[in-house]
Amino acid sequence: MTPQQIDLVKATVPVLRENGVALTGYFYNRMLGNNPELKETFNMGHQRSGAQAQALAGAVLAYAENIEDPSVLLPVVELIAHKHVSLNIQSPDYSIVGENLLHSISEVLNISMEDPLIGAWAAAYGQLADLFISTEKAIYDQHQQTKGSWLGWRNFKIAKKVVESDEITSFYLAPVDGGELPKYEAGQYISVRVFVPELNLRQPRQYTLSTSPQADYLRISVKREDEKGELAGGWVSSTLHSLAEGSEIEVSAPTGNFYLIDSSKRNVFISGGVGFTPMIAMLNQLVTLDMPQPVSFIHACRSSQVHAMKKHIHELKAKYPRLSTFTAYEFPHQGDVLGEDFDAAGRLDLVSMDAGLLPANADYYLCGPMPFMAEQHKALVARGIPAENIHSEAFGTGGVKLS
Repeated sequence: MTPQQIDLVKATVPVLRENGVALTGYFYNRMLGNNPELKETFNMGHQRSGAQAQALAGAVLAYAENIEDPSVLLPVVELIAHKHVSLNIQSPDYSIVGENLLHSISEVLNISMEDPLIGAWAAAYGQLADLFISTEKAIYDQHQQTKGSWLGWRNFKIAKKVVESDEITSFYLAPVDGGELPKYEAGQYISVRVFVPELNLRQPRQYTLSTSPQADYLRISVKREDEKGELAGGWVSSTLHSLAEGSEIEVSAPTGNFYLIDSSKRNVFISGGVGFTPMIAMLNQLVTLDMPQPVSFIHACRSSQVHAMKKHIHELKAKYPRLSTFTAYEFPHQGDVLGEDFDAAGRLDLVSMDAGLLPANADYYLCGPMPFMAEQHKALVARGIPAENIHSEAFGTGGVKLS
């Protein structure tokens, strides 16, 4: 990019701060209108709620603000690239996005496509697209070189369904072709794609693999998202829960950059709600290694009715003395026994937690709703845990940094 182009992009920062969501909302409507086949790639629930437009507006603003040194965005590029790979995004898709983005800027700002600002954003977008394409190529290449992995979508059947709680069911997925499965990293996720009758479309969603690598199946544990007030229920989660054993779905290869980093260190897993899924996978991975170091498994949920895999954790704790657990029920159910079913009532409080559960020299893993993770991250830093030792994931995006 030329210095003049950089200055033009930077000059749009105030506009993006004020009207970024209007621009990205217009862009999505334009692109999906011109390319309706992409509705089977994008999360149409997030399209309807406006969450997708909000997220893209933030990303475009961050890129414009850092246009002189986009390398600071590399961690974000990497996590988004993993999601793109899970959706089988290919380089020609970037041309479609670029064309619609530039026309949207022109139409929303009411300027000609020959305006120098459009040329500046064309150069900026081309630079960003090249970065994504090269990052994603490296991930695709790794998949091609990994035994048992695959590119694109592969048909799996639901070999078994296990109800884990009132809301969560585990799905054991076996490849229809009977082929091998990859030894993925504990904590990674897959995309699944199912036909949603309400939309008359196939829809993809990302789900963390909820156990360590197995020879003949992948396992995901899915929370059924019901209708709440004016908010529609989760189309894909509801569809999955309605499918019988033996049904077939499409699955992408495991990917993601949030996973167990070092099994030889002390590890602390902190989860809220269905955020337990990557933590269970990491814990099960440590079990296969006979748990070489002490582990803390800390979980928060509403009550025993929604406490998935409680029996599994209790069995592991009885078998492995190095495993310490702590469970907080925000609203204990009648019959939940303090000291047996849970260890504390109310919200999880890391500030006053026993220091033995939160060692200073451990790696920390956080997963759950964003407000939950932000609260726990703040509490850990207040206790003196180095921020670089705290790793976190927001579902569907990969690892995220919390500050």
